[in-house]
Amino acid sequence: MNPRHVRSPFREAVIDLDAIRANVAHLAATVAPASVMAVVKADAYGHGAAPVARAALEGGADWLGVADIDEALALRDAGIEAPVLAWLHDPDARYDGAIAQRVDLGVSSIAQLEAMADAAARAGRPANLHLKLDTGLSRNGILRTEWDAAVARAAALEAEGRIRVRGLFSHLANTSPVDDRDQLAAFLDGVAAAERAGVVPDVRHLAASAGALRVPETRLDLVRIGIGVYGLPPFGDGTTAADLGLRPAMTLRGRVAAVRHVESGTGVSYGYTWRAPRPTTLALVPLGYADGIPRHASGRGEVVIGGRRHRVAGRVAMDQFVVDVGDADVAVGDEVVLFGDPADGVPSADDWADAAGTIGYEIVTRIGPRVPRTHLEAP
Repeated sequence: MNPRHVRSPFREAVIDLDAIRANVAHLAATVAPASVMAVVKADAYGHGAAPVARAALEGGADWLGVADIDEALALRDAGIEAPVLAWLHDPDARYDGAIAQRVDLGVSSIAQLEAMADAAARAGRPANLHLKLDTGLSRNGILRTEWDAAVARAAALEAEGRIRVRGLFSHLANTSPVDDRDQLAAFLDGVAAAERAGVVPDVRHLAASAGALRVPETRLDLVRIGIGVYGLPPFGDGTTAADLGLRPAMTLRGRVAAVRHVESGTGVSYGYTWRAPRPTTLALVPLGYADGIPRHASGRGEVVIGGRRHRVAGRVAMDQFVVDVGDADVAVGDEVVLFGDPADGVPSADDWADAAGTIGYEIVTRIGPRVPRTHLEAP
């Protein structure tokens, strides 16, 4: 076997669970005395929900957060018993199973509140709820004009023993510190109104990674850390993971599938958007937009082969793309690293995001199911 590619995968996303633990521990120490909710929605931003959830809890997370009930129940099916909050619901959702499995539910309307209380009666146990106030993001959440009625109804249902209001929450737009503080003021006004109605939550939570790091007063009782868990910066201002004391957890890699030498002027990939400016060598990488590689990074994304960076030549296709390796010594089977920890001399997910005109969140989350995830523990 060629020693250049012993044990090298065809395509693979390697997830460093020790980095997950370290990132959570670092962020938990930073935001203390606030508690930490590790957000593992969307299959843990593409990293694998169950193993990441376990690592995050080992790193000091007190809660887990997901978008929908199915994601929460998948964690329960995996044997994870920690508190889990799900906050985005199908209009026709039945909440009985979630309540029976002790999943906390986010509430964004009075209609949801009533449906959850009814489901709690069927499940034979109170529903643990977090009432969400829309403080200006204009997505979901109870409008301030409906908030007083909602908290009054919640207080009545709590008195009946049908629900328990465990939390009050909202979400920051991360537009600027001034906007975040305006949202904080709106949220605290809503909390005060809830308390006047007799609703006193266990936790108030508003900030995610960005708000918690840039506007410390938004941390309150609980911080929902999302992208920071995975070692990527939540800001688009050039701040790096290393600047924040974080380590990227995902390395995306594959093997060179083909190598060919071409003459000057040779066109590459669909549309011949790139032609060889000189005689050169091309290497084929077996990942494409079906695997989450952004087509918008055509001609701009970079990979590392044999310790050297090489740029995508031509358009990214569904299953593959080509890089111009010039006169580098590259052979079929050599490892290709698309992104990982830049401390290792490879591009970061944010480098690919810059190439595609998007954000690092999207780069890691969009990696498709055809790419196996390998979860590594510390040696």
